[in-house]
Amino acid sequence: MTNSIQFSRSVRKWMNTFVHRSMRDSARFVKTSEISMPQFFMLMHLHQREHCGISDLSEHMDTSTAAVSQLVDKLVQADLLLRSEDPNDRRAKKVELSPKGKTLIEKGIEERYRWVNEVSNALSDEEAKKVAEAFEILGSAMKRIESGK
Repeated sequence: MTNSIQFSRSVRKWMNTFVHRSMRDSARFVKTSEISMPQFFMLMHLHQREHCGISDLSEHMDTSTAAVSQLVDKLVQADLLLRSEDPNDRRAKKVELSPKGKTLIEKGIEERYRWVNEVSNALSDEEAKKVAEAFEILGSAMKRIESGK
């Protein structure tokens, strides 16, 4: 077996584990937080971007602006989002996480990655160092790919 094939199999196996655990723990968190998965998805997107408009959310979520507006309305009423006029275009609305929304998402992220601490505790210091170095190498390779170099 070539190194390329072995590498690919190892990464795919890890990705399957990672995605399964992350999605399972995210789904558990969402069930206990009384929001829907689309609402959680929207909140996570806003956590990454800080703020954006309804049309940006609609494009990101691949759904209509009307559907996104309804989700935003519910999240504003739940005090998880803040909606304001876009200073560059008064006709448009800017949406961002409220302090309560930020707290909710930070807790969700913590829950999603809780199992990483379990894995870390199962590794020796030497193993943990090797894994950290490997992820640094992978992260650098991804940056080169994304920048086209």
